[in-house]
Amino acid sequence: MADVSVLNVKLYDETIGTLTHVQGDRTIFSFTDEYVADENRPILGLRFKDEYGQLITDWPVKQKRLLPFFSNLLPEGHLREYLSRLAGINKEREFFLLWALGRDLSGAITADPADGDAWPPGLSEDSAETTEKKRENALRFSLAGVQLKFSAIHNEQANKGLTIPATGVGGSWIVKLPSIRFEGVPENEYAMLTLARLIGIDVPEIALIDIEAIQNLPKGIGDLKGQAFAIKRFDRTEDGPVHIEDFAQVFGVYPDDKYKSASYRNIATVIAAETGETGVEEFIKRLTFCTLTGNADMHLKNWSLIYPDRRTPALSPAYDLVSTIPYIEDEETALKFARTKRFDGFTLDELSYLAGKAGLPEKPVLDTAKQTVQHFHEVWQAEKNNLPQDKRVTVRIDAHLKTLRI
Repeated sequence: MADVSVLNVKLYDETIGTLTHVQGDRTIFSFTDEYVADENRPILGLRFKDEYGQLITDWPVKQKRLLPFFSNLLPEGHLREYLSRLAGINKEREFFLLWALGRDLSGAITADPADGDAWPPGLSEDSAETTEKKRENALRFSLAGVQLKFSAIHNEQANKGLTIPATGVGGSWIVKLPSIRFEGVPENEYAMLTLARLIGIDVPEIALIDIEAIQNLPKGIGDLKGQAFAIKRFDRTEDGPVHIEDFAQVFGVYPDDKYKSASYRNIATVIAAETGETGVEEFIKRLTFCTLTGNADMHLKNWSLIYPDRRTPALSPAYDLVSTIPYIEDEETALKFARTKRFDGFTLDELSYLAGKAGLPEKPVLDTAKQTVQHFHEVWQAEKNNLPQDKRVTVRIDAHLKTLRI
């Protein structure tokens, strides 16, 4: 293998930096001089700013892994193992995973080979045609996370169905297939996001789609039965991509640490500083909603910032809202609120403490939480039997609500 391989890191299709792989499986990230000099530069991520808002340009060399910001663009768990096999590379060698998947990442970022090669010279003994085919197969699953999902294109000719692009690039929808382990997850997520929208939470366009209406699924996947969940990508618009980053990227932690290293109070502190009152109100609404519905999986990667004007962050639309307690009995949420992780510890007193530690005005925080609780109960009683979630989900949420103290 060549001693040096380089990926151009692009933001809105403009090269802003490079990831350079050298001997010893080490990777170095650096910004371009042009990006550093641009006072109106688009924001790559909050982690790249110091306490004075200045760009940090000196980053440590990483071995096998990339900097956390880039590592969080890659899939996790079984999906990473599967994609690594498809691409013919070691799952731990993140530079090469990014090489394979870098054309369809979250947000407005892409990673392209600097010399135009389809694959780093010497990495594979396969022909150029075979290695490119491997890359295209892997790209079809390229979105970060652990669940089997695809980037898809709306298909007007398929009765409002979706098509998985053959190249794996360009989809404006995310399709999540039924879980083999847990029944009814697509219907659960659709119901929870519908409820969230009804109580005023910002939610993208969503749909439940018969698997038969999804064209170009990989062989064997179509054998799954039931419905898939589809959500419109809020990082894709008619005017081009919109940049986003999740809070694992914001806090500079690897995906393995998404359940630790920070709390909801820490997230609230950032949101208050970067987005102001509007972002705080939306955050408290969602935190309350997730407590009421028993969502024990709102880890750092399930909260994101979005940059509509390329420089100013806002809290992104909600996603991955699922009631997890029907599948896994849990009395605790993914992260601490401020002092506790227990659902029944989410009280007005705990919120007062969170607000004080995060530097938030107490009264708006408490008022938002109380209004959200009242609105949720009204909507839940009116709609719970009209939504597509399994009856077990409804029963479990009803039982859960009786244990809460807010």
